[in-house]
Amino acid sequence: MKRRNFLTLSAGLGAGATLAACGTSGPAGSGTAKAGEASYWFLSGPPGESVRTGAVDRFNKANPNGQIKINTFQNDAYKDKLKTALGAGQPPTIIWGWGGGGLKSYVDAGQVDDLTDWFGQNAAVKDRLFPSSFGPATINGKIYAMPAETVQPIVLFYNKEVFANAGLTPPQSWGEIMDLVPKFNAKGIAPFSLGGQSRWTNMMWLEFLFDRIGGQTVFGDVFDGKANAWSNPAAIDALTKIQDLIKADGFVKGFSSITADSNADQALLYKGKAAMMVHGSWSYGIIKEQGGSFIADGKLGYMNFPGVDGGKGNPEDTVGNAGQYLSISAKASAEQKDIAKKFFASLLDDTEQTDWIKTGGVPIIKGADAKLASSPDADFLKFVYGVASNAKVFAQSWDQALSPTAAETLLDNISKLFTQSIGPQQFADNMNAVIGK
Repeated sequence: MKRRNFLTLSAGLGAGATLAACGTSGPAGSGTAKAGEASYWFLSGPPGESVRTGAVDRFNKANPNGQIKINTFQNDAYKDKLKTALGAGQPPTIIWGWGGGGLKSYVDAGQVDDLTDWFGQNAAVKDRLFPSSFGPATINGKIYAMPAETVQPIVLFYNKEVFANAGLTPPQSWGEIMDLVPKFNAKGIAPFSLGGQSRWTNMMWLEFLFDRIGGQTVFGDVFDGKANAWSNPAAIDALTKIQDLIKADGFVKGFSSITADSNADQALLYKGKAAMMVHGSWSYGIIKEQGGSFIADGKLGYMNFPGVDGGKGNPEDTVGNAGQYLSISAKASAEQKDIAKKFFASLLDDTEQTDWIKTGGVPIIKGADAKLASSPDADFLKFVYGVASNAKVFAQSWDQALSPTAAETLLDNISKLFTQSIGPQQFADNMNAVIGK
């Protein structure tokens, strides 16, 4: 399953779900809606589509004078349709998205409303959401989107049986990670599994190292367009450390030819060929479905990525998908905007939370952990909830935070960095050249 579709369509543990064809509950025309009606576009496919549709159905039944009309699209079709609609000045009232770089482009073009004052006037809504989820929704200090749905942090998974057999314990620092590498290699076990051909899997390592070494401001400066931000000493240190790990054979041999789409990286972990793996929380569902009794037998361990000795970052912070995001079109009428805001507040109800949990996701709402106990995956879901709720910073995946141009350059240079065809300084120089583009 492709990561981009997986992240945006499955929102959690439902890794085995087949992506549905494009469906629609309304006219496939422009985003305009008639009086007393707001339009809402979002992604089709299980399990997210049914949860989103259910939320709209409940809202419409409770608000006969303020209806929401929905259109659903597959991932790529949605992006194309939305781009066209925004360019034509006919977007939907409610814009579903990923925050970060995409949202910033809407803000820069004056296409979405500033919701800062609304959240200030509706503190009860804001206070129910994870504080860390507002990062990708905030541009230039103002909030332009409602965080929604589920959280998906990146996790350090490990094989408990492999560690026990080797007489070793999971790493609590970067130094301990490096100490474990030769010990596992000596036993013929890869220290870390990695589907490196997919590039974004490598990116997760850099996201954590940048944060743990220099704190949130290192990539924050990149996102804010600060000149030469990639040359920050903490960034160079992080880039150097990852190449140190590569040179020490920290990853499985041939990692650059392994694709994440094949789920071969997860298989190496649950088959005992690799001791550890840094991957998204959605990997749990993949392992549960494809790894036989590995999880049921209690062999899967998981933890937040450890700190780096002497680093400025907070080891409780995380990276990944802090949520999904709903914005309001600046072109919408005052009535449509009011309907949208009322709908936003309705997304905190118990049914919404329960429906996301049934899909194997962790709702973005404080207190949702009380509802996780009945899930067969309660331990893992509570862990994910704890990571997300305790993180003061939930940094967004870089390729979603940056513009499409900068993101592609980033992934290309990450691939070169991991194959050691370029070094840290060349990486920084190449990325500095596309800051703000």
